[in-house]
Amino acid sequence: MPSSRVGTAARRAASSKIATAVACGLTAAGLLAALSLTGSDAGAAATPRGLVRVNQVGYAAQGAKEAFLLAASPVKGATWRLVGAGGRTVASGRTGGSLGGWNAAYRAVYGIDFGTVRAPGRYHLVVGGGATGTSPAFTIGTPTAVFGRPAADTTAFFQAQRDGAGTVPGQLGREPSHLNDTHASVYAWPSFTDPDESDTIEAAPKRTGGPVDVSGGWFDAGDYLKFTETTSYAVAALEVAGRDGGGGPDSPPGAEARYGLDWLDKMWDGATGTLYIQVGLGSGTQDGGVVGDHDVWRLPQADDTDDAHPFLQDRPVFAAGAPGSRISPNQAGRLAADFALAAQSYAATDRAKARGYLATAARIYALADTHPGTLVTTVPASYYPETSWQDDLAFGGAELALAAQQLHDPRADGWLAQGAAWAKGHQSEAGTDTLNMYDTSALADLDLARAIRTAGRSGTGLAVTARQLTGYVRAQLATGRARAQADPFHAGAVYDDFDADSHTLGLVATARLYAATTGDHTFDRFAVDQLDWVLGANAWGTSFVVGEGSTFPRCTAGQLGNLAGGSDGRPPLEVGAVVNGPNGSDQFEGGLGDYLDGMRRCPAGGDSFARFTGHGSTYADDVRSWQSSEPALDMDASGVLAFTLSARG
Repeated sequence: MPSSRVGTAARRAASSKIATAVACGLTAAGLLAALSLTGSDAGAAATPRGLVRVNQVGYAAQGAKEAFLLAASPVKGATWRLVGAGGRTVASGRTGGSLGGWNAAYRAVYGIDFGTVRAPGRYHLVVGGGATGTSPAFTIGTPTAVFGRPAADTTAFFQAQRDGAGTVPGQLGREPSHLNDTHASVYAWPSFTDPDESDTIEAAPKRTGGPVDVSGGWFDAGDYLKFTETTSYAVAALEVAGRDGGGGPDSPPGAEARYGLDWLDKMWDGATGTLYIQVGLGSGTQDGGVVGDHDVWRLPQADDTDDAHPFLQDRPVFAAGAPGSRISPNQAGRLAADFALAAQSYAATDRAKARGYLATAARIYALADTHPGTLVTTVPASYYPETSWQDDLAFGGAELALAAQQLHDPRADGWLAQGAAWAKGHQSEAGTDTLNMYDTSALADLDLARAIRTAGRSGTGLAVTARQLTGYVRAQLATGRARAQADPFHAGAVYDDFDADSHTLGLVATARLYAATTGDHTFDRFAVDQLDWVLGANAWGTSFVVGEGSTFPRCTAGQLGNLAGGSDGRPPLEVGAVVNGPNGSDQFEGGLGDYLDGMRRCPAGGDSFARFTGHGSTYADDVRSWQSSEPALDMDASGVLAFTLSARG
């Protein structure tokens, strides 16, 4: 049986190329344009209908405010009114010049700039004159009032993804699950029939050891597998959100980061020097003799008593390598950063705990394989095919240096030197990207710059300077902004390939962190435009975050959301889930396939977004659409970071 994840597995190699395309200007054109022109034919009426695309959550009072008019054909003399409480018009004007077309059905996109309005309240836009249309309602207010809820909801998504005994019921009514993970067995990696295109295994894996306690953690995506690969990025993003978002380790993202870090601490067996990288088997054998996670559509608590499927009831654990062996540098760098960030968070309040975290980080970092062949990610590696690793070692070095500086550990300068050398090396490394799980260089470079400034004179003579490091990040933002300026909806990431939303939110987070680190607010407007795109100011006229705005994903491609959530936009919802978003239209060739046994059909009707396919990109809100409507830890991690930093202002 196909899985919600296996298609993604083989194809997410493309996501590691997304930022490369952004940085090199190689990807297809522009962003989604404000859509949903309510269906009238172009030219059928003297005053054509239009669709008004807005950030459906809202706009910070002191920031930029832009919406879009999507029209079936070019129009002249279109006007807009911003309408507030009681139907009062508070601002008005004319639409800007054409920003280009979207597809054959919607051949014109126009901007609407209402940035001068700062009064808090609920508003909607009304377009008249050359075209007519009305937007959904949205808020203007303080950054916290506007983005505080998305920040809280994306953090709540991690609570919904919790495994083990520490589940939080939430809207989905979560129950404890996979309690047998407390005494799991270790298995050798299985052989796959075609590891680049499928996770189907040739035969049952062989047990090699155990028991080990790998309970807890978070489900990776629409299935119930757990990976250090994705969890390590998510923990780092949550920790940075807690640190730089002003809440500290006891803030919601900081506290949730501890839940993920506690699981990573189990996956790293310090006594034997063994790193475990995965809990669960993806798919079973072709003949069904072995059944894996992707072969059964169910709620997770069913697995503990599933006597018919031994690899669901007692899930296998896979190790990165032999005890004491070198660790793939992508894993070692991010894990070291996770524990070092925890050391920073407790340096002022619990120095003993902070030193313990620092010791773990230091040991993992010292085991990094700095001359790797194929990077170790998941089993199979095609789930998350990663190619760059020097960014992760730079990240680990940065956080170790910052933690050591706070704890007055004499090793700080050594880690700073290592991190700086890896940061420089990453600039010529293949597979460079913008901020997401596959490239953490933005986090590394900015924190290395901070550590260099803290080091003062002892930070001289490094492979790079603080100014060069912030320049690397500025270059990422500049290439994203250049792409956005050429796009009808000002999208800065690639949306005709995988992980559009993760990259878009990563760009938002990068812009916020860059401004906080350097005092340079050049990219503030760019960050606002990217938030707008994710939250509804796009061609499809939908937010890509469950529960945010008036139109959002209702049919997420995952078992929890499908079986425990509603399908009509009302609670219970998989609230805060960030889906992949639009993807290359070629990924949808041949349709979405059949429903799996046990799936609840969603949507009930046809594809309401089909007419907005354009610029080589398609979005489908359908439980079968793993290509665009599947949520995942790495996407939500970028979301928590972006929304938390935006809520702070």
